[in-house]
Amino acid sequence: MSVGTGPAWLLRDTFIRLRGDASVEPLPVGDGFWAELAQGRLGTFHNEYLVTMSSIKEHWRQWEMHPNGDEIIILLCGKATLLMQVDIGVRRLPFDTPYTFHIVPKGTWHTMEVSEPANLLFITAGEGTEHQAIG
Repeated sequence: MSVGTGPAWLLRDTFIRLRGDASVEPLPVGDGFWAELAQGRLGTFHNEYLVTMSSIKEHWRQWEMHPNGDEIIILLCGKATLLMQVDIGVRRLPFDTPYTFHIVPKGTWHTMEVSEPANLLFITAGEGTEHQAIG
């Protein structure tokens, strides 16, 4: 897939790798995308960011943490709440207005609760991402 040579892509079908050298690589999204990513088949994402979109209808079932960089989460539509683990407990940050965003600092465990089906845009420093089950 070559950048700038074809029709526009849809972010729901093609995610984006922002490389450390400031180049861009479209990444087709199929049924096995997340498994391939977790298994390192799409690279390490060292000094790179992954741009994704997700339609969420229910609370996440896990916490996640990005040890090598901040994450930007932008609400496109719907309503959700970002939960971040902080020194004094859990901080709840609402997403209730389209195009609002929050920054998750590197190394911060976070999850998402949904009060109305939501579309979110993520810009993630994905190298070394960790997950842990809620509960």
